Amino acid sequence: MAAPIEVTGSDSEAQPEAVLVGVDRKKIQGRSLGQIAWMRLKRDKVALTGAVIVLVLILIAIFGPYFVQDPLTYHQNLIDPTYNRPKSGIWHTGISGDHWLGVEPGTGRDLLARIVHGARISLLVSFLATLLSVVIGTVMGIVAGYFGGWVDYLISRAMDAFLAFPLLLFAIALVGVVSDGAFGMNGNGLRISVLVVVIGFFNWPYIGRIIRGQTLSLREREFVDAARSLGARNSYVLFKEILPNLVAPILVYSTLLIPTNILFEAALSFLGVGVIPPTPSWGAMLTLAVPIYSSDPAYMIIPGMAIFITVLAFNLFGDGLRDALDPRAK
Repeated sequence: MAAPIEVTGSDSEAQPEAVLVGVDRKKIQGRSLGQIAWMRLKRDKVALTGAVIVLVLILIAIFGPYFVQDPLTYHQNLIDPTYNRPKSGIWHTGISGDHWLGVEPGTGRDLLARIVHGARISLLVSFLATLLSVVIGTVMGIVAGYFGGWVDYLISRAMDAFLAFPLLLFAIALVGVVSDGAFGMNGNGLRISVLVVVIGFFNWPYIGRIIRGQTLSLREREFVDAARSLGARNSYVLFKEILPNLVAPILVYSTLLIPTNILFEAALSFLGVGVIPPTPSWGAMLTLAVPIYSSDPAYMIIPGMAIFITVLAFNLFGDGLRDALDPRAK
């Protein structure tokens, strides 16, 4: 048997050009993690539907009040004084070309205008409260997870204390104490600030626990050890190495925390400790609808559907975003 021919030099090396024969090199592009997440999110039609609804709600909250009627204007000519309800419309709602969702019983205020202005209050409070929760929870969680020891113990016990705190009772008591004025503010400016602080400050342990768990895993990774070996300070490792890898869970949990805060704000307004009447609020509208629900259910259905659609849209978008950003998901 003849010995195989020995090939040496450049003839023994694979030529990249030969592998790419017939392939357009311009079409071969690398994709970042953000591009991959966007490609996966685009395939989730349910999540995209939720995202579109969320975007529409935000635009309505920002620009809608400029295109609807004054929510405080009374239209007594549309109210039947005998039954204290609108004279016409399905279920005596007063629906017409001028009032698409009807008018409020007793006062005749336009319901569409009150829904639109109420969306601004609900989204403003929920967004600001979520931002406050995310900032505090992220800082506390990353510090507890990275340093461990007694730092982790103190922060974890603080989380337990906040989670066990009777938040609803505290909110009612606090609004009663600062009802006239405090910190140089009064009126709805003070009420909104109190709602944001109460909801945001007492909800940070939820995201804090998630960030702490993620940080416990990340601090043992090779890139963190490499940064430490090069003499990087703890602040650099925390905010330059670990924090960028926590963007995905922060975004996902934020989209899921916003609808929770919307419901909490509506609950506080329903109990009378939200914005000051007659400023529109979805929860306050539900309160006014309770006495007349049996005879005129539309006045509870309209604000209830506004809350339901908003919360559902945020949850659908949050679930889709979680799947898109999870590299282990199929």
